[in-house]
Amino acid sequence: MTAIADPSDLEALRASGLRATSGRLAVLAVLDETPHLDAETLRRRLGEHAPSLQAVHNILADLHRAGLVRRFEPARSSARFERLVHDNHHHAVCSVCGKVTDVACTTGEAPCLHGPTPPGFAVATAEVIFWGICDECVRPASE
Repeated sequence: MTAIADPSDLEALRASGLRATSGRLAVLAVLDETPHLDAETLRRRLGEHAPSLQAVHNILADLHRAGLVRRFEPARSSARFERLVHDNHHHAVCSVCGKVTDVACTTGEAPCLHGPTPPGFAVATAEVIFWGICDECVRPASE
């Protein structure tokens, strides 16, 4: 966890009221490289100097509350995290291997879906997860 910190990450952490710790900076750097990670996988990617798994969970919770990472929870899976927080996209998950792919929203602005709104309720976002089989998993099945 000795990589050089991205200046925009330093600024984002400070602007959100969080201290720019080496753990937070390392987690942000890993999520920049590889989105859609769960806490355990992220910890493994941090390498031999990684903090404890509990510390990684705490860092992710802090970053999520600060709006610096997005959390989503596919069914039958651990929560996943990514840096794309202020765009309007959804996810496609392979039901065979668990690969997650971003899916752009067709309307361009949140919420992407417009259904009936309960009285006295204002919808801010809609989270959609598409399930299917990715190209890599379809190929072996068809061979």
